[in-house]
Amino acid sequence: MITVLETGVLNSVQDAGRFGYRHLGVSTAGAMDPLALRCGNALLGNAPNAACIEVQTFPFKVRFDKAVSFVVTGGEGALTLGERKILPWFVVSAQDEDVLTIDHPTVGARMYLCVCGGIDVPEVLGSRSTQLRGGFGGYHGRPLEQGDQLAGAGGYVPDGFGALPPTQALKAVCEKEKTVTLRVIPATDYLLFTEDSRKHFWDASWQITAQSNRLGYRLKGGALKLQNPVELRSYGVIPGLIQVPPAGEPIVQMADANTAGGYPRIATVIDADLWRLGQARIGSYIHFQQCDQAEGLQAMREVDGYLNNIQSIAALYKKSLIRRDAGKAGKKS
Repeated sequence: MITVLETGVLNSVQDAGRFGYRHLGVSTAGAMDPLALRCGNALLGNAPNAACIEVQTFPFKVRFDKAVSFVVTGGEGALTLGERKILPWFVVSAQDEDVLTIDHPTVGARMYLCVCGGIDVPEVLGSRSTQLRGGFGGYHGRPLEQGDQLAGAGGYVPDGFGALPPTQALKAVCEKEKTVTLRVIPATDYLLFTEDSRKHFWDASWQITAQSNRLGYRLKGGALKLQNPVELRSYGVIPGLIQVPPAGEPIVQMADANTAGGYPRIATVIDADLWRLGQARIGSYIHFQQCDQAEGLQAMREVDGYLNNIQSIAALYKKSLIRRDAGKAGKKS
C-alpha cells in the first residue's frame, strides 16, 4: 500500500494508454512521457504497460506502507527517501513506513513513480490510466489527493543500479537552453498554408503558453496563414498532431487529445520525440525540425534499442547477484 501524504493538482495514475476506443470518442490518455514509463518498468522487470504515478505538480510525498522496490524516472530533480538522498533513474528499495519526497525537477516537467509490479487499480476499457475529462480509470477517475491509498503488487528486485536518462542517451537533435527541438513530418494540409507561413513554421521558436495541459500545448510565436479559407470535415486526431485554429497559432495535441477535430493539420511530431514534448515546460520554447517517415522510423528503432539495453542490463545485474549469492552459500557449506 502507498499512502499519498502531499500532492498538488492533476497528479494521477497512468499507464501506456487506452487503445481501441477512439472510434467511440474515448481518448488514449496515458503517460505524457511514455518513454519514462517504459524505462521505469524495464528497470523493475515490470510489464511495459504497468501503471505508475505521473507527477506534474510538486512537491509530491508518499509513504510506503510495505517494503517495495521503486524507481523515479522522467525529469531529474531532488529525491529523498526518509533522510537519505536518492537518484532518479535508479532502482531503490523502500522499507515499511519509508517516506519518499519528490521535489521540483531541475530538468524536465514530469516525474514518474514506478513500483515493482505496478500500481494496482482496476482496469477500465483495458487500461489503468486516469481519464480526467471523463472521470474514469486510475484512482476513482480523479487526480490523487492527500490521504489516498494505492495498492501495489509489491516485491523486491535487485537495487543499486540504474539507467542513463534519455536526455543523455538519445541526443539525436541539437538542443538549446530552454528550447526543445522536435522532429516533425509535414501533414495532410501542409501545402494549404502560404509559403511564408510554411517557412515561419520551421524558422520560429514557438513558446508553450500557460493555456497548455494534457489535452494540448497552445503555442505562440506568430500567426500561420492559409492561402485561401478552407472548411474541413472532422478527422481522427492523435497525440503529436499539430493543428492550426483560425487565430493562426498552432496547437500540439497531447496524451488526452480529442479523438476528432477539423482544424488544418500542418505537421505531426514523430512518435520517437513525444517524450521530449511531454517533458517540455510551460514557458519554454519549441523548434520544429523537418524529417520524413524513414527518419521517423529510424528514430523509433533507436528508442527501442535504448529500452532493450536497459532490459538487458537489468537482467544481467540480477543474474550476477544470483551467482554471487550462490557462491557465498557454497562457501558457507
